[in-house]
Amino acid sequence: VGLAYWAYQENIKTQNALSQTEELQRDIGAARARLSVLRAEWAYLNRPDRLTDLVNLNYNRLHLTPLQAENFGTIDTIEFPYDNAFPLGELSDLVEVANREADQ
Repeated sequence: VGLAYWAYQENIKTQNALSQTEELQRDIGAARARLSVLRAEWAYLNRPDRLTDLVNLNYNRLHLTPLQAENFGTIDTIEFPYDNAFPLGELSDLVEVANREADQ
């Protein structure tokens, strides 16, 4: 009798797990469908001709200009703080941290 009860309980647990799995599969399918729609909308909204029209339409308010190589700088143009700008003082008892598994 005990073995039959155990088998019945396991059967119920298995059926519940299967129904949860089916529900999750449906949710995943719905999420993938939503994602594909969002990707299509994103591609549509980011068409170069549409963005160019938006820039031209809002130029007077936003002064948007196309990106060019001159818009980017080099690391030499960035100002870094002085060495003594941080109130930490002198660092001591430093510990080296490494991922030994990444070396393999």
